[in-house]
Amino acid sequence: MAYRTHIITGMDATRIMKKPIVAVILCTALAAPAQAVTPISSREKTIENLGTGVAIALPVIAGGITLYKHDPKGSLQLVVETALTVGTAFALKNIVRERRPDGSDYQSFPSDTTALAASGSSFLWRRYGWEYGLPAFAATQFVSWSRVQAKQHHWYDTLASSAIAAGYAYEIGTPFKKRYNITTELEAAPDGGLVRLSYQF
Repeated sequence: MAYRTHIITGMDATRIMKKPIVAVILCTALAAPAQAVTPISSREKTIENLGTGVAIALPVIAGGITLYKHDPKGSLQLVVETALTVGTAFALKNIVRERRPDGSDYQSFPSDTTALAASGSSFLWRRYGWEYGLPAFAATQFVSWSRVQAKQHHWYDTLASSAIAAGYAYEIGTPFKKRYNITTELEAAPDGGLVRLSYQF
């Protein structure tokens, strides 16, 4: 009788020992963080937010310029180029799955924020020339830097977005025909830069 009681007690002990082991495994899995996120300072966050605002403003300003110039064709080109640029960036982001520098997720490549900004600046340069494109390009570079310093993207993520925007702008966009047929061009020279002014009769 005592022998049978000993066997039953041993089986119960085995079952009891399994429960704490399972509990420890579950608690460890739940307590472990999914990903370690690198925090940024308040200054870096402010710059990031400012860059996002500039990115949104660039295509809006570009659209305002098309309205000011009574350029419906330019307005259509801007909408198409922006949609394709941002759409391509979003699609690649979900295909490539590159981890962000801060480790928050795998949505780093390319930068859709930079893509939005670059769609406006690339359109302005292609449609209206360097006079409009150069300041917008500088603003896009600020957006790119704001994303990199906030550890949201690598530098090549933003470069890829700018390249995508430039590609669509030069494939879809066409130069605006000025009312007085005056054209200005900015060219590089061995000892500096050259501004060329031409008039078409």
